[in-house]
Amino acid sequence: MLQIPFIKENKELIIDRYQKRNLDGAETLDKIIAADGKRIQTQQELDGQLAEANSLAKQIGDLFKSGKAAEANALKERSSELKASSSELKEQLAQTEEELKQLLYLLPNVPNEIVPEGKSDADNKIVSESGAVPNFNFEAAPHWDLAKKHDLIDFELGVKITGAGFPIYKGKGAILQRALINFFLDEAREAGYEEVIPPHLVNEASGYGTGQLPDKEGQMYHVGVDDLYLIPTAEVPVTNIYRDVILKESDFPIKNTAYTPCFRREAGSYGKDVRGLNRLHQFDKVEIVQIQHPDKSYEALDAMVNHVKGLLDKLGLPYRVALLCGGDLGFTSAITYDMEVFSAAQEKWLEVSSISNFETFQANRLKLRFKNKEGKTELAHTLNGSALALPRILAAILENYQTENGINIPEVLIPYTKFKTIGA
Repeated sequence: MLQIPFIKENKELIIDRYQKRNLDGAETLDKIIAADGKRIQTQQELDGQLAEANSLAKQIGDLFKSGKAAEANALKERSSELKASSSELKEQLAQTEEELKQLLYLLPNVPNEIVPEGKSDADNKIVSESGAVPNFNFEAAPHWDLAKKHDLIDFELGVKITGAGFPIYKGKGAILQRALINFFLDEAREAGYEEVIPPHLVNEASGYGTGQLPDKEGQMYHVGVDDLYLIPTAEVPVTNIYRDVILKESDFPIKNTAYTPCFRREAGSYGKDVRGLNRLHQFDKVEIVQIQHPDKSYEALDAMVNHVKGLLDKLGLPYRVALLCGGDLGFTSAITYDMEVFSAAQEKWLEVSSISNFETFQANRLKLRFKNKEGKTELAHTLNGSALALPRILAAILENYQTENGINIPEVLIPYTKFKTIGA
């Protein structure tokens, strides 16, 4: 959520940057500035009346002590008027503050100056590419056929138990899945991230804190009886650990990693792009989260990108890094890099990680602050990234490491799987 002083001081800059998102935010910004002016005026009137009421209360008490009951009773009439008027002003102030909050919720984060303009993922900027795309001397099979052939994943059984998008991993498929989780967690711990195991359901305040609410209600599973939400990513509970917290500068950097299942309704998803593991309603992911000093957050972003690149290098998967354009940028993000791996059988790039700097956008919602060297309170910066999301990584391994006889296991995973091949 944007800060009101920032909006007032940088209205034209915000309007200009919103053009990267293909958004005209001028009307909403004007409404926010007007609502804040009304809030200030109402607060000033209320403060004046409360001050007068406090002064009258003292005068009335003094008059009664002096035996001047008639004069005291005359002032009590004015005191009653102030009490009624103050009550109305408090209601007006609460209403204006709620209106202001709802308007602020409508505004996405301001894109960083280097974010390219564009309308969709087709306009994202490829900033680097690494690894060789496999070149088979046989017709490569897609991962869903490989999974069925080697009895690794049962998509139909998942439909029976729950519905489409809830696969069951079996045998070596389950072991490979667990191997990836442990590998990603070990690598994150080695990079200085402290592992946590967070809840898989969050309350409404947590959803608002990281920006899933009110923007993404339709994408989350809602447990209506308890008013809880299944997490779409570990980012939500992990970042909310620091909601309503005031840190010290010496606490930075805060680095957490977590493995969780993730739940996304993905309403409206259909077609070949959702086949197999390409798009699921439940999937596993290892997340990395940083809480950073504002002066260090972009240095941290680069380090997070390099960490994920290192994972893909060790897995031996061809990948590329894309800087998202404004039209493809998430609501809460100031800048995002996507990591995409090449799918040999599908002959397409699959997104496996998004790494984002939210600057103060989430911290303002979370009231996540720190005291600087001068003792003043500032908002921290929050960052997160997938390191990594498993479904498409697993799909790429199955497709890129396939042979005519079976599927090889990336060397870095063999200590975890305890086997080198599948089906050979």
